[in-house]
Amino acid sequence: MKTLWLAAALLALTLPANAAITAQPWGEVDGKTVELFTLTNRNGMEAKITNYGGVITVIRVPDRNGTMANVTQGFDRLSDYTDKDYKGRFGALIGRYANRINDNSFAINGVTYHVGRDTTQAEGKPYDERVWSARTRGGAEPQLILSLLDKDGTMGFPGTLRVTVTYTLTKNNILRIAYAAVSDKDTVLSLTNHAYFNMAGDLSGPVLDQLLTVNADTITAGDDKNVPTGELLPVAGTAFDFRKPTPIGAHINDPDPVLQRTKGFDQNYAINGTPGTLRLAARLEDPKSGRVLEEWTTQAGLQVYSANYSPPPVGLAKGYKVHSSVALEAQAFPNAPNIPSFPTALLKAGAQFREVAEYRFSVAP
Repeated sequence: MKTLWLAAALLALTLPANAAITAQPWGEVDGKTVELFTLTNRNGMEAKITNYGGVITVIRVPDRNGTMANVTQGFDRLSDYTDKDYKGRFGALIGRYANRINDNSFAINGVTYHVGRDTTQAEGKPYDERVWSARTRGGAEPQLILSLLDKDGTMGFPGTLRVTVTYTLTKNNILRIAYAAVSDKDTVLSLTNHAYFNMAGDLSGPVLDQLLTVNADTITAGDDKNVPTGELLPVAGTAFDFRKPTPIGAHINDPDPVLQRTKGFDQNYAINGTPGTLRLAARLEDPKSGRVLEEWTTQAGLQVYSANYSPPPVGLAKGYKVHSSVALEAQAFPNAPNIPSFPTALLKAGAQFREVAEYRFSVAP
């Protein structure tokens, strides 16, 4: 009994006295101040997020022995993300439209729009390369609230869009991302976060032995550029079947032509259930440490990407490798603006866009 009391007392000493959110200067981009925010809860879970691109740089959670580790891949300095050779969008907010649109064009109300990156101005950059306005809210469940004004015509998209993304660290080890937006014109919109997860710890090597479950019976078929054609294919009997816990590496080298072309998994899953309702999308477990991530979302699709290519130089320098993480991106279906049978990605003028993704962390026995 005395031993149990002593263990509990020692644990209490290692936990933060209260949940909190703090900020530290992190540099400057395009003449705007960048900060790094640290959210902690009473359990000792920690998330670090910057207002540059809404990037999640760290998520620190315990294993079954209480040992803390960072389970998302990220970098220590702002310059690591702004380097000209940086690629990968580690932990970043992606917008205005996450994932692929066929020929980068779509039509709304009979008008065809062509979209793409505009490097001539800071405001023409993708969301992951822009500095967001930030405010914080303390309390038992600290929040970081990021906002962005995306002007009409930016990157070719119609409508001035006001976007708010709220990160909340809850009492029960959930990092919730709530997306909200409104446009003054009809537009298309798909927002996601491109976090890369390794539940053994971000520097622990390949995730091929970690168990992935995806709550989806079908995937979207793609063309030779991996752009969805509109066809939904059953996962049963294929390498893409993760309806039961399956090691990520079990079929990653199968002779399936899609896997061979993309060098691993880079696939949109049609999440079971009704879009707009919060439901399980995926579960990722590291059997050795016991760390578990459940991702719940209101969104229609989940892009599963198994880090199939060599990381950027900054990632290699840190020790990241091919297949050393997996991205689970809740989002609208790729190419939905061009496929009427897909759940719509159209946002009508004045309508409220609201989507949620939750990263729920726990420990398996």
